[in-house]
Amino acid sequence: MSEQLKSFCTRVKLKTGSIARVREWAAELNSRRTEAFETLRDEGVYIESAFLEQNIEGDFIVYYMRMESMEKAKAAVNKSPHPIDAYHKQFKIDCWESTSQLELLIDFDRTSEI
Repeated sequence: MSEQLKSFCTRVKLKTGSIARVREWAAELNSRRTEAFETLRDEGVYIESAFLEQNIEGDFIVYYMRMESMEKAKAAVNKSPHPIDAYHKQFKIDCWESTSQLELLIDFDRTSEI
């Protein structure tokens, strides 16, 4: 199945002064892992990772996701009954300044060998 999955990576420019809120958000999501996995199942997402990048241009979150389709994931989020999704939507309003889709250059997947 993994060869049918699509990889996406997005770079999110964070609003100035939002790092404390970003760390709070990450801690909250990590503490609600079971609920996060429920919503990932609904979205058709198999891997979701977020990395913090800080440099002279500012602060960024780099998201990597492996999923069935972006359309399915977006549709599931829009109708989600999970409180964690409402929390995440508010976080985006509070902290995200802009986003850019990163270009996929290579995508090797050995997880089927595990």
